[in-house]
Amino acid sequence: MIIIDSPKVMRDWSLQQRAKGTRVGCVPTMGALHDGHLSLVKASVESCDATILTLFVNPAQFAPHEDFDQYPRTFESDCAKCKAAGVDVIYAPKASSMYPEHYATYVEVERLQEGLCGIMRPNFFRGVATVVTKLFNATLPDKAFFGLKDRQQFTVIKRMARDLDMGIDVVGLPTVREADGLAMSSRNQYLSVEERTRALCISKALFVAEAAMAQGETSAKTILHAVKTTLAKDVDEIDYVSLVDGNEMTPVTTINGPVMLAVAVQLGNTRLIDNIRFEPNIPASVKPAREGSLSC
Repeated sequence: MIIIDSPKVMRDWSLQQRAKGTRVGCVPTMGALHDGHLSLVKASVESCDATILTLFVNPAQFAPHEDFDQYPRTFESDCAKCKAAGVDVIYAPKASSMYPEHYATYVEVERLQEGLCGIMRPNFFRGVATVVTKLFNATLPDKAFFGLKDRQQFTVIKRMARDLDMGIDVVGLPTVREADGLAMSSRNQYLSVEERTRALCISKALFVAEAAMAQGETSAKTILHAVKTTLAKDVDEIDYVSLVDGNEMTPVTTINGPVMLAVAVQLGNTRLIDNIRFEPNIPASVKPAREGSLSC
């Protein structure tokens, strides 16, 4: 495994691989790697000839009041995990390389970035789309792998790659969860023991709603009210609870096609997001952690 911090060196390496017919996979991350990230690495290693994992905490997607300075940076342990997982290259560019003096170019994806997290974090998706474009330009992958815990982010990036003719297969993989249902996130380590316990209400509320939709509930109002009521018992603040079209991320009032139920909440100083996708006529994958009723 090698570590590269220069966009030019990274691009030259990828061009050499592609010239040999090597299929290159890319796993963009901000580090603080957990099993969710490693599931993406596994998929890349299995389907591509070479895997690049990017490590870059992107300042362009953080507002001044957010946790850029506090975001966990665990470079040495991340490298060890990557090596053990079969990563060929870690691309860890410097901020000065990504955003040189007088930097002035940004990428935006209209409509898809405007709701959900785009309301609470208005510059977030501009920063995400821009940095991912730059990472793609340096790594030149055939395939790129993202977790669906950030499904709006995945949708933005997939549409960006399509609309800009990037020629990259953007692959989304299921959210990886702890045994008790909590979605894995680098920010989970911010939580106190008490906050970690309370955070379980997030996935439980989503799973109960998923079961209700599978049983025929089609009213967005009913589903959203139940989820908000459940969350309000344990979280400190609800940023949003939204039921949106599964492809266009626009709010729906009635379920008559694929939808995403998404939540964002505050627990102490930590903001957590989670979501489920539901398609009518496809049974929900109800597991023990998802048991319950919509009225709870």
